[in-house]
Amino acid sequence: MANEPTITITGNLTHDPELRFTTSGLPVASFTIASTPRYRDSATGEWKDGDTWFVRCSAWRDLGQNIAESLSRGSAVVAAGRLRPRTYEATPGDPTTKRTVVELTVDDIGPSLRRATAKVVKTSRERPNEGTSFGAPSPSQGDPWATAGSTSASAPAGNAGGFSDDPPF
Repeated sequence: MANEPTITITGNLTHDPELRFTTSGLPVASFTIASTPRYRDSATGEWKDGDTWFVRCSAWRDLGQNIAESLSRGSAVVAAGRLRPRTYEATPGDPTTKRTVVELTVDDIGPSLRRATAKVVKTSRERPNEGTSFGAPSPSQGDPWATAGSTSASAPAGNAGGFSDDPPF
């Protein structure tokens, strides 16, 4: 969507990312980043911690799978994404318990290298039903760029784990 607020946040994961799949098999990782601002107290000259901000996050498809495989509780991260509101009923069926939360749909994330090192390993995923890596066409495919068009699965009724089958983009 256009005009969505985008942010970059630094912090630590509060728990291991949880990887789930929608009813159509689309992977989505859910996790929380805790971000605590630090400031210098001009009166004492010491650094102090501000209030911690807990940001619920979701990441879809390969990004979600990579997060679940690579990051764990306590990992220092830098995440960039789009803020999105989500409304739900705290007590199902009771509209008086309607709540709205703001969540971050992560577009990119990586380990913070401020206090750690990381070795980057490029992933190679298999294409469904083809047995070849992404970006490497099978000999029977010919030129993958020769045809325009895309396929999209229709969303079945219901969802798994509270996520719709269509990612929010």
